[in-house]
Amino acid sequence: MKQLAVVGAGVMGETLIAGLLRAGWEPSQITAVDRHAPRLTEISAKYGIANSELAEAVADAQAVVVVVKPQDTGEVLPQVAAALRPGTLVVSLCAGVTTAQIEAVMPIGTPVVRVMPNTPAQVDEGMAAISGGSAATAANLEFVTGLLEAVGKVVTVPEKYQDAVTAISGSGPAYLFFVVEAMIDAGVMLGLPRDIATTLVVQTMYGSAKLLAESGAHPTQLRERVTSPGGTTAAALRQLEDHRVKAAFMTAMEAARDRSRELASS
Repeated sequence: MKQLAVVGAGVMGETLIAGLLRAGWEPSQITAVDRHAPRLTEISAKYGIANSELAEAVADAQAVVVVVKPQDTGEVLPQVAAALRPGTLVVSLCAGVTTAQIEAVMPIGTPVVRVMPNTPAQVDEGMAAISGGSAATAANLEFVTGLLEAVGKVVTVPEKYQDAVTAISGSGPAYLFFVVEAMIDAGVMLGLPRDIATTLVVQTMYGSAKLLAESGAHPTQLRERVTSPGGTTAAALRQLEDHRVKAAFMTAMEAARDRSRELASS
């Protein structure tokens, strides 16, 4: 049984821990690390897992998952490297940090796998993209796939695509929440009580996503099935086209990709 050290017990760290336990991992297999003692105590008590100082947890682990903010990696990664045993897998959920940047800090030959998760992992519907570093093996990628499948779906991509992944699935939930917020506000403007508008919009979004996922139909086909010639949907879509909503989404995702590149090079 592998011992896993999770360095960083914030929202995503907790999400992964909870998902692994639901997927059948034993609490004794997981050790949490966090620089905030009250948070560490809370996580340990909530899930029945061990907590310890970073050096001890890393030294005992066969795999180390680093889930800290990118600006904290300069402090955390050298501490991980100092305690790491030869051959221990390092899994990074640190946005914008490349495998090369991590490998430069770690002992030579350390296998590193980079992950871009997203927040729907909190309800086991996450979308994660993983990329292996220069020393990562197929077995390493398979292991990380198993970890992330506890909280959603996983794809393996060349690392050059990670900035685009960040722009689409990493930041994507925020775009959808933005649209939902706008639709709810529109419902209120049209005279609906906010709670009813919220129920209508959230269920419509949820049902549409499920239909898209399960039907196998192209989104254009599904859109056309709702759009009667000269009808209400056609009138609404005409306004969205006139306001260049599709172009705005493309521009927004390009901006997110570019910002991801900037963070990686800083």
